[in-house]
Amino acid sequence: MSGIHGDLFMKTFKYYRARVPLSTFSAVIETDSSNFQDKVTRVTFDGKTHDDRLEILGLNSFDNWRVFNIKEHPGLILIRNPFTALGQRYWIRKCLEEYPRKPNKTNIDIEVMLEDWWKACFEGDKCNKKLLKKLRWTTLGYHHNWDTKEYSEDNRGAFPSDLAQLCDVVATYLGYTDFRAEAAIVNYYHMNSTLSAHTDHSEVNLDAPLFSFSFGQSAIFLIGGKDKTTEPSAVLLQSGDILVMSKEARLCYHAVPKILSAKTSTWNKDVQKIYTKTKPKFKYINEIEHIESMNRNYNDENWFLFDDYVQESRINVNIRQVLNETQSKLC
Repeated sequence: MSGIHGDLFMKTFKYYRARVPLSTFSAVIETDSSNFQDKVTRVTFDGKTHDDRLEILGLNSFDNWRVFNIKEHPGLILIRNPFTALGQRYWIRKCLEEYPRKPNKTNIDIEVMLEDWWKACFEGDKCNKKLLKKLRWTTLGYHHNWDTKEYSEDNRGAFPSDLAQLCDVVATYLGYTDFRAEAAIVNYYHMNSTLSAHTDHSEVNLDAPLFSFSFGQSAIFLIGGKDKTTEPSAVLLQSGDILVMSKEARLCYHAVPKILSAKTSTWNKDVQKIYTKTKPKFKYINEIEHIESMNRNYNDENWFLFDDYVQESRINVNIRQVLNETQSKLC
């Protein structure tokens, strides 16, 4: 469709991309604000009382989660306050120090193959700020082919077990008991970054939800309809938020026109250690080593380089199921 109706998504995108004064963002939905009670619905889940994995994955108890539906977009769910401060630090560090390593793929590969991007940024006496800001994305599990928009078996790596378990906890809590985390795109935004309007439709299984984890600086997230003639809603995403696109929202156009400075650095607030359990419970991970890995971020001397990064950037981890439930690989 041409004309003014065809421009509604882009018109909104340009508005938020260009506007600097915060007063122009009064329509951006903040789920915790009483100003948007007509836009959101608070959701509770009966019977979801506990999961033994919560603490070691850096998650708060379910009682502290605040879950909202966005009324105009069925299937769009926003979870506030699911992560502890130490949990946010753990996943931020994973996204910077571990996920961009080979054999995972990054946007930098087209210029130079770096075995360890984070390490390369800090070789020598000074931080390589140019290289630090070059990283835009890394892919895990099934690697998304940006040219063909397809996945393939010969372009697949191991999916991180702890990240898969994190998704399983969230999916199970929401009732998606059969969800399998098989592919992830980690996006790295700086204060002038944007993400243009698109849909996520490369997966074989389009019924499974898409999970999106935000860390660091805040963002304005736009979501419209299944074409660009629908005027999108603007939603504020903050550090530690989990956005879930399911059902009707799964194939809607969405975008990020603006990165905003976070009101508070929640990853630095009330940071508490996890104490080693005497009887490890989990087969998927060495619990003692995992807790030690998380606790090293309690010490600010071990954390400061990662903190410096997210004070000026946003990290977004998008996880999806590629295959149908009965498939073990692509045909």
